[in-house]
Amino acid sequence: MSVFNADGLTEWLSYLESLHPIAIDMGLARVTAVRDAMQLQAQFPVLTIAGTNGKGSVCAMLSQILRTAGYKVGTYTSPHLLHYNERIAINGTPVTDAAIVDSFRAIEQARGEISLSYFEFGTLAAMHQFVAQGVDVAVMEVGLGGRLDAVNIFEPTVSAVVSVGIDHQSYLGDTREKIAVEKAGVYRTGKPALCADPQPPQTLLDVATELGADLRLIGRDFGFEMQVEGLQWSWWNRAGLRRHALPLPALRGKYQLNNACLVLAVLDACQAQLPVSLGDIKRGLLEVEWPARFQVLPGRPTVVLDVAHNPHAALVLKSSLDGMGFHPKTHAVLGMMQDKDIAGVISLLADRIDVWHVAAPALPRAASAASLAEIILKISPQARVEQYETVAKAYQSACNNAVEADRIVVFGSFFTVAEVMVARGQ
Repeated sequence: MSVFNADGLTEWLSYLESLHPIAIDMGLARVTAVRDAMQLQAQFPVLTIAGTNGKGSVCAMLSQILRTAGYKVGTYTSPHLLHYNERIAINGTPVTDAAIVDSFRAIEQARGEISLSYFEFGTLAAMHQFVAQGVDVAVMEVGLGGRLDAVNIFEPTVSAVVSVGIDHQSYLGDTREKIAVEKAGVYRTGKPALCADPQPPQTLLDVATELGADLRLIGRDFGFEMQVEGLQWSWWNRAGLRRHALPLPALRGKYQLNNACLVLAVLDACQAQLPVSLGDIKRGLLEVEWPARFQVLPGRPTVVLDVAHNPHAALVLKSSLDGMGFHPKTHAVLGMMQDKDIAGVISLLADRIDVWHVAAPALPRAASAASLAEIILKISPQARVEQYETVAKAYQSACNNAVEADRIVVFGSFFTVAEVMVARGQ
């Protein structure tokens, strides 16, 4: 068997994309076999975060608070916005190209004839780096679902499901009940198993019960209350612990309080292994950064970047936009993938958008500008829709047409937001 070798990360990523015929191949046998061949085991706590939306924000807050408390933290998230290295960070700094290539080489050597997907390679590389660099804790974001996701081959100390919405139906099922079974697959017997969805499907509770996991639900076992005119909040758990006068997280949007509440519950569940102080929590919440999650950029007109790409996230985006105060007009820059519920996303936001600037992000599975325009006009026949060849041109048009008091909302896909960030020179 010939073993691939290259010095550059770009060459490796091209190789990985060509390697496995199916981009998403659910099942753990292959990746587990390679893990074992590499003798790759975490000798440190692993915090596994699943959920339809909000996973990345939860990972960002957890990592920031743990770093503030003095721990060396490995964080694995996906997808990336601009650079692959964003996926694997140590103490908030993406690892180098050379480090990732080292890990890819080790995986390539160990896998023999076993085929691995792009995501499986990345997941093994993340843990390989965390072990090599001696982290104190790994914060791992599930890629898709949970039960059969590559992240699930590493035993979690605490597992959490942030939310259960409809996305990736062809892999996870077309109802919240079916999707919840996949997400609850990250839970473990006797281990803390958290859920921050205010209405968890019964199937999630059933899986947790069958496993004998220590299930902790928001609103029942932990929760939060607003204080001081909505400028502070308090957190509580079922044991009677209360944490008062907590600052709002630096991440914008009302929904981030729900995420922050889960973060405190995760930290509470691993307090024995990873103690953090109230001061660490407060500072971490104030200092956390996570781009493109209702990120409001400085300057006029106001520009909002949000990677919302399913109806659950669109509903959250709508609520966050409604909390922003008055803007005469809202311009949308929209680009989406064909396999998403495009009509579901558009119908939730249609009455908040005055002008649509639509384009296809530069990749094969993007929906065409014409198909986006057609769906918008079917939902609101009076809508003003303009089509462009590229996302950068759509964004430029929005900037040219918006007055200072207006706002521009960029959403629909990670790729759409990334192309706008590049156009802005970020």
